[in-house]
Amino acid sequence: MSNFYRDNDDIQFLFKHTEPGELAEICEENFRFSTDFDYAPANADEAIQNYDMVLDSFGQLSADFIAPRAEDVDRQGNTLNEDGTVTYAEPIRESIEKLGQAEVMGFTLPYRFGGLNFPNLVYSMAIEILSRADAALMNIFGLQGIAETINAFALEEIKQKYLHDFSAGKVTGAMVLTEPDAGSDLQSVKLRAFQGDNGSWFLHGVKRFITNGCGEVLLVLARSEPDRSGGLGLSLFVCDRGPTVNIRRLEDKLGIHGSPTCEIFFDNTPCQIIGERQRGLVTYVMSLMNGARIGIAAQSVGIAEAAFRVARDYAATRKQFAVAIEKLPAVRDMLIDMKIAIEAGRALLYETSRVVDIEIGYAKRLKTNPPEDKAEAKQLKNDCRKYKRYAAMLTPMSKYYCSEMCNKVTYDSIQVLGGSGYMRDYPCERHARDARITTIYEGTSQLQIVAAVRGVCSGTFEKFITALAEQNYDAQVQDLLEKLAEGTKQLKDSVTFVKENGNEYMDLYGRALVDIAIDLITGFLLCGQASTKVDTEFPVAEDSPAGNGKTIPMKERKAMIARRYITKNAPRIAALAELIRTGDKSTFTDYEALVGPVSELVD
Repeated sequence: MSNFYRDNDDIQFLFKHTEPGELAEICEENFRFSTDFDYAPANADEAIQNYDMVLDSFGQLSADFIAPRAEDVDRQGNTLNEDGTVTYAEPIRESIEKLGQAEVMGFTLPYRFGGLNFPNLVYSMAIEILSRADAALMNIFGLQGIAETINAFALEEIKQKYLHDFSAGKVTGAMVLTEPDAGSDLQSVKLRAFQGDNGSWFLHGVKRFITNGCGEVLLVLARSEPDRSGGLGLSLFVCDRGPTVNIRRLEDKLGIHGSPTCEIFFDNTPCQIIGERQRGLVTYVMSLMNGARIGIAAQSVGIAEAAFRVARDYAATRKQFAVAIEKLPAVRDMLIDMKIAIEAGRALLYETSRVVDIEIGYAKRLKTNPPEDKAEAKQLKNDCRKYKRYAAMLTPMSKYYCSEMCNKVTYDSIQVLGGSGYMRDYPCERHARDARITTIYEGTSQLQIVAAVRGVCSGTFEKFITALAEQNYDAQVQDLLEKLAEGTKQLKDSVTFVKENGNEYMDLYGRALVDIAIDLITGFLLCGQASTKVDTEFPVAEDSPAGNGKTIPMKERKAMIARRYITKNAPRIAALAELIRTGDKSTFTDYEALVGPVSELVD
């Protein structure tokens, strides 16, 4: 039987390399839950065994049951019924049912609600695996972040009402944020939340572009303070799907057809407030979206992995000019770059997930069980703040890099197949259509850059890269570390120049700054993988001179990956740094002349 976990050597390698036992200790709060729950691990080894076992069964379910149905899901789509309800494509409904039976719909929820209490790192691995099978289904599975937000901020009675059903797979949810005139600018949300005579809350208005808006549990951002504009006038609410929640239309989309995207009209819908008034956007939705962005990064890696495998198989079997096309240098180069880009994205994604796990764990300990020793408590607070800043920088970086990488890889996958890739006979075109949304939803690439560049220019990046540079690396990558050190200096000089020219200039060259930062961070991560203590092997092709048709040590292969990645990026980093320091502001000064007047569109 197929297995999307067991057949991916890189995921299995990184599962060990990232040392999940340390995260298990944080998530399990020193394994105190084992006294109250029979299935909670008593030590790190048991936790790691649990993670591996669940990923194994998840990988098999994804490969054997979900992936074969993905094409039918794409062609069937969803149906809006006359009564305003939505019917999923039958394979989607079946897959959701299977995921519930597998007890993986509460991946990160606490044991007391029937959840698995797994780290975000393992959850990211699961999302990637599922997305490789069916990206549209991931959109429904990945909305577990709604349950996380309820768990983090809601009253206990609300948690008890919803979270058991989430873990059991009895309900799905939706993040109900955007509106016709409030997409990325959520501060402009107008949907009204008001209280009745008895103090109960109600919702009235329209929301648009809502993924799985037909779900049973809806988290809704609404304006609770009618006299206050901006983000401080917004609160977060939870409501059930019911007769006052009307799906007015399903969007006719380019891709992810199995994931219903809804326009919703709330007609005085009863609801309950989550947390405190006026903190809906600033605190709760920002937390929700950060988790969602990591989910989209994982989805992107999964789609890219699926597209690469189609191209790799085709290139090895398709013959032109009497040879397999993978023998042609241009095709061979393209496949190598695709593979390295995926592994670079996976490295960044998993490191981000690890940092988020540490941040959440430290924050939880400060809140529920702070150290009695003052010095230890102070150190924990400092560490918590540090990891929070790291997570705030790495999360948009991951979403930006992985989604852009995904689009490039799926585009190149079609190119490898040529005319066949453009046809629906192969899944490349579906992967490319599914990939396109990843740079848009949960914040466009441009918004991710705006969020990430603050970390690059504020000192957070410098502290993070210094910590990476101070780690122990093998001798085989020492020359690469010198290239990364030179790139780091070039970025520091660029940041100094940018600061001298103001925030507007920083935003103008934000993409270049963030691209350099990502190249450097990922370069160090790949060098770390090449210096790993994990002893695993990697299979190589029969005609490979490196492996003599057998296997090579994974760390040896990772050194090859790091060398090609860092060496190819070094000139790009230098060029981007030079571009940043040109001082060119023609985007501001010459915009009208360069783009020309607005043209009248013909219907």
